[in-house]
Amino acid sequence: MSTARFLELQKQYPVFSYDDFSIVQNGTRLRLTFSFSVNGLCRFAPTTEIETENLTLLNDPQGPLARRFVFALGLVELVSYWKAACPRRVEVRAGALTEEDVRFWKKLYFRGLSEFFYRNGIQTNERDFMELVSCPRAEDAAPDAAAFRTAGLRLVPVGGGKDSCVTASLLADAPEKNLFFTVNDQKARTDTVLAAGYTPDAVVRTYRTIDPALLALNARGFFNGHTPFSAIVAFLSAYCAYLVGATDIVLSNESSANEANIAGTEVNHQYSKSYAFERDFAAYCARVLTPDLHYFSLLRPFNELQIAKQFAALGQFHDTFRSCNRGSKQNVWCGKCSKCLFVFSILSPFLDYDRLCGIFGGDLLDDPALAADFDGLCGFSPVKPFECVGTPSELCAALFMTADRFREAGRALPCLLRRFTEKAVRTDDRPLLDWNDEHNIPAAFLPAVKEMYRFVAADCRLSAK
Repeated sequence: MSTARFLELQKQYPVFSYDDFSIVQNGTRLRLTFSFSVNGLCRFAPTTEIETENLTLLNDPQGPLARRFVFALGLVELVSYWKAACPRRVEVRAGALTEEDVRFWKKLYFRGLSEFFYRNGIQTNERDFMELVSCPRAEDAAPDAAAFRTAGLRLVPVGGGKDSCVTASLLADAPEKNLFFTVNDQKARTDTVLAAGYTPDAVVRTYRTIDPALLALNARGFFNGHTPFSAIVAFLSAYCAYLVGATDIVLSNESSANEANIAGTEVNHQYSKSYAFERDFAAYCARVLTPDLHYFSLLRPFNELQIAKQFAALGQFHDTFRSCNRGSKQNVWCGKCSKCLFVFSILSPFLDYDRLCGIFGGDLLDDPALAADFDGLCGFSPVKPFECVGTPSELCAALFMTADRFREAGRALPCLLRRFTEKAVRTDDRPLLDWNDEHNIPAAFLPAVKEMYRFVAADCRLSAK
């Protein structure tokens, strides 16, 4: 794949259309269906379902304001289908867009596809990669802001990893206000909620499908690659928050998500987890949907090392959390990917090492087959693995601490840790003392966040031996 192929497909398939969407009650589930098409190629009809049997719906799931939420969800869903042939012109017929809306969406698409463009060898820019045109057949009725009835609830997206476990623990002050949100629920996600002390009824479960027609195009050699999934989580959770009357969507994204995978570029696997997207989404939500919904990350002030230290103290989650994408369907750590290696390494200064090896099914720092991923994670090679992982400086700090623990215990270093100590240069930075001021955390949530900071910064020991 290359820029030449990109331009060839744009010429062959010049128009992508967002034609329509529907909201249908199907038994205990709400079914959302989106209609997309590429002229001369195919049509797509992906669906998302929301289980409502365990929910009290405070707001009309099909009214004018609901339709605004779902229309916007379709706008973020469409990029997964657009990327197969990358048509130059995108015609939005399912609703209206202002010029400000167009700027928001083009920025999200372009930056959220930065990894896709990079890995497919596509050279383009935010101005020229797409022409986004609003040409609705009929306007929806203008929604009444008062149509959003609120219950003072918090909706907490849960992925099953250490970060959402930490967020759940920080929100323990008012458990009656907390509902959890999952996409394509997996065991680790429900287990997180149970380990935090809640019942399965505290989960808003959604189920998103990929249209098989897209998979067929991928099999035929059309473009494929990473899309901004966390932006789908943002818009889908916003609609679910509207349904149940939640006023806060509480995320678990750390400051590390702001960093690019390739230094000096904007290629960021985690763009839709970044503060830049969080800020833009919050502004879009207030302007287009409702000003009563607050979307923020409770962990934005912290880096991955700090979150790892906090998580290590939460033993109730240690046997159930999972972050491995390869092993997610089997609810296991595969032990062979960069995500497993990163999580293992970032926790290694804080958990008993033998206990850590038991959780992961082996000593990942003693596996030479992981050397290439290890070098990328540590910054020894120029490309950080395209996964949701922290910065090289955070990981290096963790590994120096772990190496010190091994030496103090008189234990031989595992092969990757030994490789690290031979190549790395120890610095004087103190990442456990970091605090990121760029966040949108409401004042009511800050006491819990400040308490976490006091814990992770206490007894900070990164010796400069």
